[in-house]
Amino acid sequence: MTKLVHFDWAIKNLLRNKANFDILEGFLSELLQTKVTIETLLESESNKNDKDDRSNRVDLLVLTENKEHIIIEVQASMEWDYLSRILYGTSKVVTEYIQAGQSYRNVRKIISVSIVFFNLGRGEDYVYHGTTEFRGTHQHDVLELGKNEQEAYGLDKTPSDIFPEYYLIKVNQFNKIIKDKFDEWVYFLKTETIQPTFTAQGIRSAAKKLDIMSLTDNERKAYERYEENTHYEASMHESHYGRGKSEGRIEEKQTIAKSLLKCGAAIELVMEGTGLTRDDVEKIKGSL
Repeated sequence: MTKLVHFDWAIKNLLRNKANFDILEGFLSELLQTKVTIETLLESESNKNDKDDRSNRVDLLVLTENKEHIIIEVQASMEWDYLSRILYGTSKVVTEYIQAGQSYRNVRKIISVSIVFFNLGRGEDYVYHGTTEFRGTHQHDVLELGKNEQEAYGLDKTPSDIFPEYYLIKVNQFNKIIKDKFDEWVYFLKTETIQPTFTAQGIRSAAKKLDIMSLTDNERKAYERYEENTHYEASMHESHYGRGKSEGRIEEKQTIAKSLLKCGAAIELVMEGTGLTRDDVEKIKGSL
């Protein structure tokens, strides 16, 4: 089978192209179990293509088959404080896409989709879905919308339809056993390959457009640099949990910082991975 580019890299470099929207549309449609159409890539600070931006986040305005407009935030990155990162991301999306003077009722529904390529939390599943509900502390009933709220939001809505939803896809947890169409996508996320028998929405397009051999020379070089950085990130992540950021001699931290900087890692990543200050990292970078 042909080796395909890592989905993490594709989100940042290929899937923002309108010609490739069908890949993300298929992925999201299978995950959410409803057909979605991407209307636009939202213009925001998070979507700027900065060479030092390692968040690999993309914000999309999509239309569901029920004619609802939803903002979907897709992100795939490796960070130790990832749950806080998710919370920050959705909070930022909420504030970015409501105009001054608008009613709070105009706040868009947000769905956050996180593709996690490292061990996050403890749990046996590989797809987790989180919503918000309000449960009584005494009666243990679930809060529903009243008449006025139903007139504002719709008769069939609940508080959980208003607050952000979260999907966590823990790729490392997947055992490669295909149970449904979305598992075909998770299989691709884990193995970077697509079986000829796969038929999930958008999966055949991904097999064609994400082929490493179809990349331009510049794209292939950028992808090779990405793979080198990914190996260092994985090592740093393992080191962080094995010893703690504050442990180890300063010489070891400086050596690690030099290696990361030589591979083009962002200063923020080096600071996070080594515990060094910005001034320390900048001095090391200046000495290379």
